[in-house]
Amino acid sequence: MAGEAQAAEMTAEATCEAAQAAIVEEFEMFDDWADRYRYIIDLGRDLDQLPEAERTDERLIRGCQSRVWLTDAESGGRLVFQAATDAAIVAGLIALLLRVYNQRPAAEILAAKPWFIERIGLQDHLSPTRSNGLHAMLAKIEDAARRAV
Repeated sequence: MAGEAQAAEMTAEATCEAAQAAIVEEFEMFDDWADRYRYIIDLGRDLDQLPEAERTDERLIRGCQSRVWLTDAESGGRLVFQAATDAAIVAGLIALLLRVYNQRPAAEILAAKPWFIERIGLQDHLSPTRSNGLHAMLAKIEDAARRAV
């Protein structure tokens, strides 16, 4: 039940595009990247963690510096993602991605390119390994959407 409440909260915006616009607006409130990192970490604290039993090698995302597990399931024509990680900043990155893509139809996920990453300057402020991990997480979400179409 808590996972459902969080999924509803994380997808308060009607579309992937609206979620991205809201993220950009939120990040514009911060003056510097130290504050933005703190915000990302705070977002990660609210991530509904994937149960330990679901953290299997098959669900582990390759290409991430940290350990990241992601599951996907289809429910009512929408993809439902759940994730866990062992790193605070990565948990926040996952929370941002899930806000954009969780509980959305597969076709919408595939059509919505993650423009918010560039608009908030995230790409320029992640280490190369974190950037690779972010792209690996996006690829896993897109793969799930392609399988569901």
